Amino acid sequence: MKPKARTAIIVLLPFVLMIIVNESFRLSIKELSYHKYGFTTINSSDKISDKCTWNCHNNTSFCKEHHVKFLKKSFSKTDQIYYGEIKLLKSTGNYGLANIAILVILIPFLIFYFIIKGLNIRNEIKKIKQNG
Repeated sequence: MKPKARTAIIVLLPFVLMIIVNESFRLSIKELSYHKYGFTTINSSDKISDKCTWNCHNNTSFCKEHHVKFLKKSFSKTDQIYYGEIKLLKSTGNYGLANIAILVILIPFLIFYFIIKGLNIRNEIKKIKQNG
């Protein structure tokens, strides 16, 4: 496969898959959508004990109490990372923008970059082995 086609597939496939999964689940959700900042979400903000909703985003303790099954013993470690990340994002002065810039754009971009870079290096190694 040509490097440009491979790169396009690597970058586009996760987004296409995410859209397909989200839109297929949208049909099965019976609760009212959550509205905030002029946006309508797929999930509601209702407190539902057997399903994560926007309430879990806005009330982490509810989510931890009702939805976490396996890592309850690890909260002393994971909470430091989780709340540290939130504190870091809030320290920028614009939590929402920082969240999107870092978690939605920067980190996925770095992941894609290193996957593609690794594949290119692998191809170079193959060429060297074939010619050497």
